[in-house]
Amino acid sequence: MIEQFKKEVDTGLSIPKKTLPSKYFYDKKGGALFVEIMHSKEYYLTRAELEIFTNQTQNIIDALELKRDTYFELIELGAGDGLKTKQLLKELSKQNYTFDYIPIDISQNALDDLEQTLTKEITTLSINKKQGDYFDVLESIKGNKHPKVILFLGSNMGNMSDKIASKFITNLSHNLNPNDKLFLGVDLIKPKEIVLPAYNDSKGITKAFNLNLLERINKELGGNFVVNNFGHQPEYSEKEGVCKSYLVSYIEQKVFIQALNKTFHFEKGEKILTEISRKYNDAIIQKIIDKSYFKVVNKLTDTNNYFANISLTRT
Repeated sequence: MIEQFKKEVDTGLSIPKKTLPSKYFYDKKGGALFVEIMHSKEYYLTRAELEIFTNQTQNIIDALELKRDTYFELIELGAGDGLKTKQLLKELSKQNYTFDYIPIDISQNALDDLEQTLTKEITTLSINKKQGDYFDVLESIKGNKHPKVILFLGSNMGNMSDKIASKFITNLSHNLNPNDKLFLGVDLIKPKEIVLPAYNDSKGITKAFNLNLLERINKELGGNFVVNNFGHQPEYSEKEGVCKSYLVSYIEQKVFIQALNKTFHFEKGEKILTEISRKYNDAIIQKIIDKSYFKVVNKLTDTNNYFANISLTRT
């Protein structure tokens, strides 16, 4: 992991338009800050999707065409704390559906915490956690031929470019069998007055979350970033439907990273792209799935029409 971190930091800071991968936000401190972000008044995404899972649980079950007398595997990619999924799991268990819940996550600690929470709250639930890369795990369970429902929530796909998202969804469809389902959570295109505050909250939690990436480089790679010399700057284009988060150098400066034995130069005002947060509409979703074996079956939205959960079937 540390070698990959070194490689990607070196690559990202060596190119003219500097970038750092958003996946490295989530060390222990970053994970805790993201939980704070999710509960901030400006961050509508979690609340909107939770509303769908809380108020439209039966609609979700109907959209996925689940049958009580047919066993299936409910597989969640990047399960996290299971806040939203818990609503669905409780209803499926209450209605005596026969299934195994299979959360997949790169973090063993996250999986262990999730299992501990769920076994207390849903005593009849069968959990079969899997640690590792999404596709490695999916490949290992592909051959069993049991019906599968894949949950990919929280607009996690939005952190990918459309090209990478299309490849991801196409690969996912190749790892599934006909009639398997994908339940996809996506943030919808909306005005900047709603979107931008979600990535720049009034308490500065998102700023701390973004700057923590520099602190992590200092701690794990021996960097000498002066964190206060950088600011947090989100930018959003409603026309493009893309929000981008940047770290911006307040001054001209040089930063040395010991693990790379390399110095990086920053101009005043120079930006480091740290995250892409794609927003969607029906046309964009269709373009992303065009090369896959998926077709859209149903779409559920929250009352504000901020967020959508889309049900897709593998043809």
